[in-house]
Amino acid sequence: MTEHSEVLNQGETHAAHVHRDDEGSKMAMWLFLFTELLLFGGLFLLYGAYRFEYADGFKVAAAEMNSFIGAVNTIILLTSSLSVALSIAAMQRNQKKLALAMLWFTILCGIGFLINKYFEWSHEIHNGVYPGGPGLENMSNGEVLYFGLYYVMTGLHGLHVIIGLIFISFIMVFIARDKITSTNFQKLENAGLYWHLVDVIWIFLFPLFYLLH
Repeated sequence: MTEHSEVLNQGETHAAHVHRDDEGSKMAMWLFLFTELLLFGGLFLLYGAYRFEYADGFKVAAAEMNSFIGAVNTIILLTSSLSVALSIAAMQRNQKKLALAMLWFTILCGIGFLINKYFEWSHEIHNGVYPGGPGLENMSNGEVLYFGLYYVMTGLHGLHVIIGLIFISFIMVFIARDKITSTNFQKLENAGLYWHLVDVIWIFLFPLFYLLH
């Protein structure tokens, strides 16, 4: 009877330890996301300050952007955010294949976003509109600042998309090897939180660079 109680106590201690690890992992992810928000928040404040000072130049530059591609990319990321949420829900119901399928769809959406961004950047670069490019020589200071911020902020966001895709790819390997299960899916939730952050940042970038003419 005593041995049985000891086994039960050890099991409870182990379960509590795992629970604390899960909570710690979630807390660490939230702290990391907070630092990311501080990073982009600073860039948004910088954008706002320059836009206030060079309002006319920003309007002229924004009018040259392809709002259709921006809208398509917004739809792509919002859809991918939904698929990540569905993958978490599927894993909670122990539907491993569905969870993996939703993550595959998320990766395809992320790649589609990057392809659209590649073509958009290529068009601007072809026209000489890039930091130090000949297309900026006849532009006002406001336009030059606008495109400088455009490349920095969308480029940094694109880097986060790539990191998110790598993160999700590792999560898919863990799911395939049963290291992530219906009772242990904290890593999948963390990947979902990161991907949602990527989407939220784009939701702010889209109107700032494509809609506010």
